[in-house]
Amino acid sequence: MIRLKVHNRGKEVLVAACDADVLGQTLREGELRLEVRPEFYDDVAADREQLLRHLRLATIGNFVGEETVAAALEGGFVEEAGIIRIDGVPHAQMVVL
Repeated sequence: MIRLKVHNRGKEVLVAACDADVLGQTLREGELRLEVRPEFYDDVAADREQLLRHLRLATIGNFVGEETVAAALEGGFVEEAGIIRIDGVPHAQMVVL
């Protein structure tokens, strides 16, 4: 299950999405630290198709977790080279210019 939240800031539409099982965790690896905070990532439950519908309207995306990052990759919103792992969990971001 994917959890997502849409943030609207002026003309920007940010979609923050994560796998439900990483919600609330703090991922650490070396100097990297990522807090998967519910107030940023958690508003509604979504499946892959719902996530992709939201991403088609997004200007910025932030993705954490196996299922979420895989959906963004398969949908063409991120590239394999842009995916990093923090504490073994995939993380990627997108920006539409």
